[in-house]
Amino acid sequence: MTTVTMIEKPTEETGFADGPALRAALRGADYIADPDLATVVHLATVLGRPLLLEGPAGVGKTELAKALAEVAGRRLIRLQCHEGLDDSRALYEWDYARQLLHVQMLRDRIGTDLAAFDTLEEASAHLAAKDFGLYSETFLAARPLLAAILSEEPVVLLVDEVDRTEESMEALLLEVLAENQVTVPEIGTFTARTRPWVVLTSNDTRELSAALKRRCLHYHLGYPAAGRERDIVAARAPEVEPAAIAEVVALAGELRDLPLRKSPSISEVIDAARIAAVLAGTGTTAAERPELLYAALLKYSTDVELVRTRKGGAPSGPAEATGRPDRTTVAADPANTTTAVFRGHGGRGRGGN
Repeated sequence: MTTVTMIEKPTEETGFADGPALRAALRGADYIADPDLATVVHLATVLGRPLLLEGPAGVGKTELAKALAEVAGRRLIRLQCHEGLDDSRALYEWDYARQLLHVQMLRDRIGTDLAAFDTLEEASAHLAAKDFGLYSETFLAARPLLAAILSEEPVVLLVDEVDRTEESMEALLLEVLAENQVTVPEIGTFTARTRPWVVLTSNDTRELSAALKRRCLHYHLGYPAAGRERDIVAARAPEVEPAAIAEVVALAGELRDLPLRKSPSISEVIDAARIAAVLAGTGTTAAERPELLYAALLKYSTDVELVRTRKGGAPSGPAEATGRPDRTTVAADPANTTTAVFRGHGGRGRGGN
């Protein structure tokens, strides 16, 4: 096996002196990160280690990778993970249509060559020894992982929602994460031209393998504290009065303390705040009609039923409210005080996953 891409050891600078400098840069890209998060991200870029962000959906994990690419001037390459994802969609596949066209173009020439042989065995041996160029970079369709390795410019590789794939898919990531390279059996090993900054996100729907975690720096993003969340909503929805924002954020905090199937994300809280602003225009407050905010905050009928039961003073256990055993979810975990937040202007800024 040959190494087809001979590359100098990456020497590119991160462009950020330290964590505070990176934090300031992210703020300029409408992403407000906690000091600890900014420091961990900076360390990942300096050490060349992948960064694994775990936590509930909607707290800004995906948006961090986007903002990092923006402030660093790097192209973002995104691999959206899902059940059934395989190497042909993550690494590479062969362009069979182009290969077939290539064979058709060579057909007459091949026929002339084979006419010189008296036996089928001789003709077959000749074909086996002949290199028709079918398995070369010309016919290689690079998918996100290989595209990041082949890129001549620095990139940020986002492996989004890695927990949605099967564990077997994690094994395909290890060579990229550990060696910054991808091996194509028919050709050889491609080594990164410039070391990609790798960000993996997980919504904690399953436990990731120890081998994957061992290769990454890790940071858990949780829901922001109430004061910080009020600041987020105020920045993203400036048309909403502070009192209404406080009511919506307080309601979201109460809901997150319940064993819901899905707790409200930050982006959903922003939507609820905008609903509150519309209601205020009709003389109705969120405190008077909190159930009207459930359209934004609650996305499952069982969650709506549970909340209405609790608010109505019925027995507190979810088994009584929903007829199902009590359950807990990652989204119901207490908020992480070291979380990241993001802001926008007039509702046009960043959301998050």
